[in-house]
Amino acid sequence: MTIDPWSFPDPEQDLPPAPPPAKAVLAGGCFWCTEAVYAELEGVLSLRPGYAGGTAETADYRTVCTGATDHAEVIEITYDPTRVSYGRLLKLFFSIAHDPTQKDRQGADIGRQYRSAIFYANAGERQVAEAYIRQIERDGLFDAPIETTLEPLTAFYEAEDYHHGYAARNPNQPYIRAVSTPKVEKLRKLLKGQAVRPG
Repeated sequence: MTIDPWSFPDPEQDLPPAPPPAKAVLAGGCFWCTEAVYAELEGVLSLRPGYAGGTAETADYRTVCTGATDHAEVIEITYDPTRVSYGRLLKLFFSIAHDPTQKDRQGADIGRQYRSAIFYANAGERQVAEAYIRQIERDGLFDAPIETTLEPLTAFYEAEDYHHGYAARNPNQPYIRAVSTPKVEKLRKLLKGQAVRPG
Protein backbone atom coordinates (compact mmCIF):
# COMPACT_ATOMS: atom_id res chain seq x y z
CA MET A 1 0.00 0.00 0.00
CA THR A 2 1.46 3.35 -1.01
CA ILE A 3 -1.19 5.84 0.05
CA ASP A 4 -0.41 8.71 2.40
CA PRO A 5 -3.40 9.00 4.78
CA TRP A 6 -2.53 12.64 5.42
CA SER A 7 -3.52 13.52 1.85
CA PHE A 8 -6.31 10.98 1.34
CA PRO A 9 -9.38 12.78 -0.08
CA ASP A 10 -12.82 13.04 1.42
CA PRO A 11 -15.57 11.29 -0.53
CA GLU A 12 -17.18 13.48 -3.15
CA GLN A 13 -20.49 11.75 -2.46
CA ASP A 14 -21.85 11.01 1.02
CA LEU A 15 -25.05 10.17 2.85
CA PRO A 16 -26.99 13.14 4.23
CA PRO A 17 -26.97 13.63 8.00
CA ALA A 18 -29.67 11.62 9.74
CA PRO A 19 -30.82 11.16 13.33
CA PRO A 20 -28.66 8.70 15.27
CA PRO A 21 -27.98 5.91 15.51
CA ALA A 22 -26.83 4.48 12.19
CA LYS A 23 -24.82 1.33 11.50
CA ALA A 24 -22.08 0.36 9.07
CA VAL A 25 -20.58 -3.10 8.57
CA LEU A 26 -17.03 -3.31 7.19
CA ALA A 27 -14.57 -6.15 6.62
CA GLY A 28 -10.88 -5.30 6.54
CA GLY A 29 -8.99 -8.35 7.72
CA CYS A 30 -8.79 -9.33 11.38
CA PHE A 31 -11.63 -7.68 13.25
CA TRP A 32 -9.40 -7.02 16.26
CA CYS A 33 -7.46 -4.45 14.25
CA THR A 34 -10.30 -2.71 12.45
CA GLU A 35 -12.19 -2.40 15.73
CA ALA A 36 -9.17 -0.74 17.34
CA VAL A 37 -9.04 1.96 14.65
CA TYR A 38 -12.72 2.91 14.86
CA ALA A 39 -12.67 2.86 18.66
CA GLU A 40 -10.65 6.09 18.38
CA LEU A 41 -13.12 8.05 16.29
CA GLU A 42 -15.43 10.72 17.68
CA GLY A 43 -19.03 9.99 16.70
CA VAL A 44 -18.66 6.22 16.97
CA LEU A 45 -21.13 5.12 19.62
CA SER A 46 -20.29 1.42 19.87
CA LEU A 47 -18.52 -1.39 18.06
CA ARG A 48 -19.14 -5.12 17.72
CA PRO A 49 -16.89 -7.64 15.99
CA GLY A 50 -18.68 -10.35 14.11
CA TYR A 51 -19.26 -12.25 10.90
CA ALA A 52 -21.18 -11.46 7.72
CA GLY A 53 -21.65 -13.05 4.34
CA GLY A 54 -22.45 -16.60 5.42
CA THR A 55 -25.05 -18.55 7.34
CA ALA A 56 -25.93 -18.69 11.02
CA GLU A 57 -24.76 -22.31 11.17
CA THR A 58 -21.18 -21.31 10.27
CA ALA A 59 -20.98 -18.04 12.21
CA ASP A 60 -18.43 -19.06 14.81
CA TYR A 61 -14.73 -18.28 15.03
CA ARG A 62 -13.42 -21.81 14.65
CA THR A 63 -15.49 -22.49 11.53
CA VAL A 64 -14.87 -19.09 9.94
CA CYS A 65 -11.11 -19.50 10.47
CA THR A 66 -11.12 -22.53 8.17
CA GLY A 67 -11.71 -20.16 5.27
CA ALA A 68 -14.33 -22.55 3.91
CA THR A 69 -17.38 -20.39 4.70
CA ASP A 70 -18.70 -17.28 2.93
CA HIS A 71 -18.20 -15.24 6.08
CA ALA A 72 -15.80 -12.36 6.50
CA GLU A 73 -14.58 -11.06 9.84
CA VAL A 74 -16.38 -7.73 10.17
CA ILE A 75 -17.05 -4.94 12.57
CA GLU A 76 -20.46 -3.38 13.10
CA ILE A 77 -20.05 0.33 13.73
CA THR A 78 -22.90 2.13 15.46
CA TYR A 79 -22.39 5.83 14.89
CA ASP A 80 -23.97 9.28 15.08
CA PRO A 81 -24.33 10.59 11.49
CA THR A 82 -24.53 14.17 12.78
CA ARG A 83 -20.99 13.84 14.15
CA VAL A 84 -19.29 11.47 11.70
CA SER A 85 -20.55 10.61 8.24
CA TYR A 86 -20.69 7.28 6.45
CA GLY A 87 -18.22 8.66 3.95
CA ARG A 88 -15.76 9.52 6.69
CA LEU A 89 -15.99 5.97 8.00
CA LEU A 90 -15.12 4.77 4.51
CA LYS A 91 -12.23 7.23 4.27
CA LEU A 92 -10.61 5.68 7.34
CA PHE A 93 -11.43 2.21 6.04
CA PHE A 94 -9.49 2.78 2.82
CA SER A 95 -6.66 4.96 4.14
CA ILE A 96 -5.77 3.48 7.54
CA ALA A 97 -7.85 0.52 8.70
CA HIS A 98 -6.62 -1.94 6.06
CA ASP A 99 -5.09 -2.39 2.60
CA PRO A 100 -7.92 -2.57 0.04
CA THR A 101 -5.59 -3.82 -2.72
CA GLN A 102 -5.08 -7.24 -1.11
CA LYS A 103 -7.46 -9.98 -2.23
CA ASP A 104 -8.67 -12.50 0.36
CA ARG A 105 -5.92 -11.54 2.80
CA GLN A 106 -4.38 -8.85 4.98
CA GLY A 107 -0.66 -9.34 5.36
CA ALA A 108 0.01 -12.74 6.88
CA ASP A 109 -3.71 -13.34 7.48
CA ILE A 110 -4.74 -15.33 4.40
CA GLY A 111 -8.19 -16.59 3.48
CA ARG A 112 -11.59 -15.48 2.25
CA GLN A 113 -12.56 -14.55 5.80
CA TYR A 114 -9.99 -11.73 5.65
CA ARG A 115 -11.31 -10.18 2.43
CA SER A 116 -11.86 -6.48 1.98
CA ALA A 117 -15.61 -5.89 1.83
CA ILE A 118 -18.27 -3.29 2.46
CA PHE A 119 -21.57 -4.86 3.51
CA TYR A 120 -24.20 -2.32 2.49
CA ALA A 121 -27.59 -2.21 4.17
CA ASN A 122 -29.36 -0.08 1.56
CA ALA A 123 -29.00 1.50 -1.87
CA GLY A 124 -27.64 4.74 -0.43
CA GLU A 125 -24.69 3.02 1.25
CA ARG A 126 -23.96 1.07 -1.91
CA GLN A 127 -24.00 4.21 -4.05
CA VAL A 128 -21.64 6.09 -1.73
CA ALA A 129 -19.23 3.14 -1.57
CA GLU A 130 -19.30 2.64 -5.35
CA ALA A 131 -18.70 6.33 -5.95
CA TYR A 132 -15.80 6.45 -3.50
CA ILE A 133 -14.10 3.42 -5.04
CA ARG A 134 -14.44 5.06 -8.48
CA GLN A 135 -12.99 8.27 -7.04
CA ILE A 136 -10.03 6.42 -5.50
CA GLU A 137 -9.34 4.58 -8.74
CA ARG A 138 -9.75 7.73 -10.85
CA ASP A 139 -7.21 9.58 -8.71
CA GLY A 140 -4.74 6.68 -8.82
CA LEU A 141 -4.32 6.61 -5.05
CA PHE A 142 -3.00 3.05 -4.98
CA ASP A 143 -0.47 1.30 -7.18
CA ALA A 144 -2.67 -1.79 -7.46
CA PRO A 145 -6.38 -2.39 -8.19
CA ILE A 146 -8.95 -2.05 -5.40
CA GLU A 147 -10.11 -5.53 -4.39
CA THR A 148 -12.89 -4.38 -2.04
CA THR A 149 -16.16 -6.14 -2.73
CA LEU A 150 -19.60 -4.63 -2.19
CA GLU A 151 -21.94 -7.20 -0.68
CA PRO A 152 -25.53 -6.87 0.55
CA LEU A 153 -25.83 -7.22 4.30
CA THR A 154 -28.24 -10.08 4.87
CA ALA A 155 -27.30 -10.64 8.51
CA PHE A 156 -24.68 -9.70 11.09
CA TYR A 157 -23.63 -12.36 13.57
CA GLU A 158 -21.91 -11.10 16.71
CA ALA A 159 -18.55 -12.67 17.52
CA GLU A 160 -17.74 -14.48 20.73
CA ASP A 161 -17.30 -12.33 23.84
CA TYR A 162 -13.52 -12.69 24.02
CA HIS A 163 -13.11 -10.89 20.67
CA HIS A 164 -14.74 -7.69 21.89
CA GLY A 165 -12.22 -4.92 22.58
CA TYR A 166 -9.42 -7.45 22.08
CA ALA A 167 -6.73 -4.96 21.07
CA ALA A 168 -7.53 -2.62 23.96
CA ARG A 169 -7.43 -5.51 26.44
CA ASN A 170 -4.26 -7.07 25.02
CA PRO A 171 -1.96 -4.19 24.01
CA ASN A 172 1.21 -6.22 24.54
CA GLN A 173 0.14 -9.22 22.48
CA PRO A 174 2.70 -9.49 19.64
CA TYR A 175 0.12 -9.50 16.85
CA ILE A 176 -1.62 -6.44 18.27
CA ARG A 177 1.69 -4.59 18.68
CA ALA A 178 2.76 -5.42 15.13
CA VAL A 179 -0.50 -4.90 13.23
CA SER A 180 -3.04 -2.94 15.25
CA THR A 181 -0.97 -0.46 17.25
CA PRO A 182 0.74 1.20 14.25
CA LYS A 183 -2.67 1.87 12.66
CA VAL A 184 -4.04 3.42 15.84
CA GLU A 185 -0.94 5.58 16.27
CA LYS A 186 -1.19 6.74 12.66
CA LEU A 187 -4.84 7.70 13.17
CA ARG A 188 -4.04 9.64 16.34
CA LYS A 189 -1.35 11.62 14.54
CA LEU A 190 -3.63 12.24 11.58
CA LEU A 191 -6.51 13.52 13.69
CA LYS A 192 -4.24 15.44 16.08
CA GLY A 193 -6.84 15.18 18.80
CA GLN A 194 -9.53 16.85 16.69
CA ALA A 195 -11.92 13.92 16.36
CA VAL A 196 -10.71 11.31 18.79
CA ARG A 197 -13.19 9.77 21.20
CA PRO A 198 -12.59 10.67 24.83
CA GLY A 199 -10.86 7.86 26.64
